[in-house]
Amino acid sequence: MIMFWVALLAISILIYLLLDGFDLGVGILSLFPNSEPRRRAMLGAIAPFWDGNETWLVVTGVILWGAFPIVYATVLSAFYIPVIFMLLGLILRGVAFEFRSKSRRSRGIWTVAFGGGSLVASFMQGVMVGSLVQGLPMVDGDYAGGTFGWFSPFSVLCGLGLCLGYALLGACWLVRKRVGAVRDVARRQIPVLAVGVLMFLVAVFSFALLDHLPILHRWIDRPYLFVFPGIGAAAACVLASSILRHDDYWPFHMVSLIFAAAFGTLALSFWPYMVPFAITIDQAAAPHSSLAFMFWGEGLFVFPLLLLYTATGFRVFKGKFYSASEHY
Repeated sequence: MIMFWVALLAISILIYLLLDGFDLGVGILSLFPNSEPRRRAMLGAIAPFWDGNETWLVVTGVILWGAFPIVYATVLSAFYIPVIFMLLGLILRGVAFEFRSKSRRSRGIWTVAFGGGSLVASFMQGVMVGSLVQGLPMVDGDYAGGTFGWFSPFSVLCGLGLCLGYALLGACWLVRKRVGAVRDVARRQIPVLAVGVLMFLVAVFSFALLDHLPILHRWIDRPYLFVFPGIGAAAACVLASSILRHDDYWPFHMVSLIFAAAFGTLALSFWPYMVPFAITIDQAAAPHSSLAFMFWGEGLFVFPLLLLYTATGFRVFKGKFYSASEHY
């Protein structure tokens, strides 16, 4: 039963990264166009999806709260400020998305609010991932880092890196869903963003070597982890080829595969820890009776229904979106 909930948690996090990742990325990119019709076309590409995508963050939180309460308590204690700012960013972008389409005088304010909320939420998510990779200050299984124990140059670097990664995913989504000027601008942004992500990865690896991060020992002990960077490198080659061939289908799928490979690398590098390298899966799990009780609700009905809802939404809105805004 424990492994069932570990699997559901991993799937929920990965789905959230991919789905909310592209609409956060489009939100970040929406700060740059100098044409309102073009910006409207960009936001139209995520309009049917963005609020449903964020549901997976709720699912992740519920699984942590019910199945792994120790991790839930530890993570919220450590990341109180980043979580608050992330949620404020998500709330701000949700309000701004609705208000900007109905306002004229203050549309510029809501545009900045939507892009800024997307940027803040993305940055805070990257900061939290970077703090986990670097290792939280823990004493006897309890967080001991204080209010800003999560803050470090490495976590800030990871925050910036995830913003670039989400923006890359968003640009690929626009290439996948739009035509005309919006697609062409996004296609030109992809190589720049891809180079930025590559530089970020080099910087992270260099920092890990110089700072002797514990996660490097996992790579030495588990050489099979190098399969995931290999998958990511192959996906990057296909991405480059698809951009050169002006293929609209493959860029988004290849960047999604790169994200999945990076997630698999981190997940197996942390194994068997839920909070690296202090709390294991067995230590974090709720009693079997609680896990079994959750199974009959969350596991058997809610999770499959949410998967069905997501799949149906993407099925209904498959293909490209067309509007007069594409040509501005």
